[in-house]
Amino acid sequence: MTAVPHRILVVANETVGGRALIDAVKTHAQEAHERGEPFHVTVICPQNQPRSGYVIYEDSVRAAAENRLRQTLAQLREVGIEADGEVMDPDPFSATMDAIDAYGADQVIISTHPDTRSGWLRRDLVDRVRDASGLPVEHVVVDLEADRAHVTRTLVVANQTVGGQPLLDLLKRKGFESPHNFVVILPQGEGGEHGDAHNRLAHTLQMLHDAGLEAIGQVMDPDPFTAVQNALQFYPADEIVISTFPETRSGWLRSDLIERVKTSTSKPVEHVVVDVAPVEAEA
Repeated sequence: MTAVPHRILVVANETVGGRALIDAVKTHAQEAHERGEPFHVTVICPQNQPRSGYVIYEDSVRAAAENRLRQTLAQLREVGIEADGEVMDPDPFSATMDAIDAYGADQVIISTHPDTRSGWLRRDLVDRVRDASGLPVEHVVVDLEADRAHVTRTLVVANQTVGGQPLLDLLKRKGFESPHNFVVILPQGEGGEHGDAHNRLAHTLQMLHDAGLEAIGQVMDPDPFTAVQNALQFYPADEIVISTFPETRSGWLRSDLIERVKTSTSKPVEHVVVDVAPVEAEA
């Protein structure tokens, strides 16, 4: 008779890929292995409730949560832990209780920002889940600022120039000089074809992965400045790289995008000019 696995439900959102969370799950997996007990992990990501101030597209919120979830599942696989997961209801309490009913759990791990930054802690999420579920609930604090010491997080903003060689060369150089995680966003204009943007993004991510770099991406709508502000809510970033055509061809430069992003954030902003349209993926 096959032993029933020890089931751990992990609940996290912006902190989902944090080192402390990955280490906590790894510790539980090692303890289960020492006991000779099968072990299964399910990770759920309640969607963000973005801050007000900019138009937020619902599909952008979900796509960002799915990206963070995929990153975490990949990180767990890297340390030998197979896991599945799902993006769920924005309310973390409802999402957790629904996941317990759907997947079953012997234990819950809830990952949050430190107390001063965590809306989940202000809503007393850990104790509410513990009381309502009757399960052991472990709270893991992930300090993303402390994680910065190990890797630089770069937000890359491009559209038609996303596969351009000057941009790729810059990202490769950054990645080879020190550990980097890249998030590539394409603020696809209202007149563009979504499918083309997805193809350009997929082609670029594949080239970065082939070069040994960690990168995820997302097509976002529609204004590039708003897309940057939204992306900074979804993905922690230490620096921003913006790729454009030369000034004579670039609507982004005519709208003063670089300076507007610089004045709206304290993060360093680097501008890369791509003079030739990138080769499409199918070419």
